[in-house]
Amino acid sequence: MKALKRKPYSHALDKLHEDLVALQRWIIARGQRVVVVFEGRDAAGKGGVINAILAPLNPRHARAVALPKPSEREAGQWYFQRYVAHLPAAGELVLLDRSWYNRAGVEHVMGFCSPAQYREFLVACPRFEQMLVDDGILLLKYWLAVDQAQQEERFAERASDPLKRWKISPVDLKARERYAAYGQARDAMIAATHQPSAPWFVADFNDQRRGRLDLIAHLLRQLPERLPADKPLRLPRLRTAPAREELADPGRWIKPPR
Repeated sequence: MKALKRKPYSHALDKLHEDLVALQRWIIARGQRVVVVFEGRDAAGKGGVINAILAPLNPRHARAVALPKPSEREAGQWYFQRYVAHLPAAGELVLLDRSWYNRAGVEHVMGFCSPAQYREFLVACPRFEQMLVDDGILLLKYWLAVDQAQQEERFAERASDPLKRWKISPVDLKARERYAAYGQARDAMIAATHQPSAPWFVADFNDQRRGRLDLIAHLLRQLPERLPADKPLRLPRLRTAPAREELADPGRWIKPPR
């Protein structure tokens, strides 16, 4: 299948953005709490789809969470504790760019956790997620699937682009040698944590544009309720001519370059 061109992608995304805004109105009005987990291999496209979802939304009620390596103090906490702090309040949508599933993926494959900690996670995670769902949180989990050849192509692009080079970490470079091990870890993770109240959904992200559209459309189908768009606003006419802004201490005005 040919890669989706930019123009049809942008047109389809604009329509989905309208639906996302209507969905957010429902989340806010009904006081819903929504968590969407994005997992997948390095360079799968998690950041891109999260940005596409957030682009039209009110940032006061929607945010992305991408946590760094745990601090020494966090490493001594209950494993899920630092993620709980980022869960949504009423009327909020939270998108997790990686999540507690780090323990079943990179931590397990790269040896950052013990075998006992890994086994305990696979038992505890379904219980933890069931607690979230039982408390009324709407939880969606997506695995972004990408073939090794496509992943390598994206790594090469990032390595050559100074604006994207920061996306490649030393761990990412080491992980390239363990493609099969990550696949085995993924399969074990999904088998242990796929449950009716918090199922996994797999999205094909070999074509990132097509993958974004498919995932967003699926997300909208999982949360089908939404409020109609606001009616167009009619601004009252100004009674006086627009005034130039006056500042008490303007300093230096920024001037365009010549």
